[in-house]
Amino acid sequence: MLFKCSVCGFIWDGDDAPDKCPKCGAPKEKFNQLEEDVAQLVLKSRETNDIHMNLAKHLAIVAELAQRGLEIKLDPGCVDIFEKATKAAYELRQMIKAELATHMTKQKWG
Repeated sequence: MLFKCSVCGFIWDGDDAPDKCPKCGAPKEKFNQLEEDVAQLVLKSRETNDIHMNLAKHLAIVAELAQRGLEIKLDPGCVDIFEKATKAAYELRQMIKAELATHMTKQKWG
């Protein structure tokens, strides 16, 4: 079962809510058990949320590498690739942030 702290939004997995919220310290009474449909959304989305976050981390590395390549300026072909990599990494990271924000508003986070 999943329980959500009504004070800070922390989600707890277990047979019962914790005595106090690990994040904000709110008492057990502030936790509400998530409805089954909402709990299933949270459980299904955990893996994809983790994938999104890992992709964002790797895209940051792509952007750093592309920047190093741009500083070298070996030839126009290299510069073109590094510029495209920089742009693509930025756009994808922004898309990931927007998607994760959507997940949070639809309670697909936890």
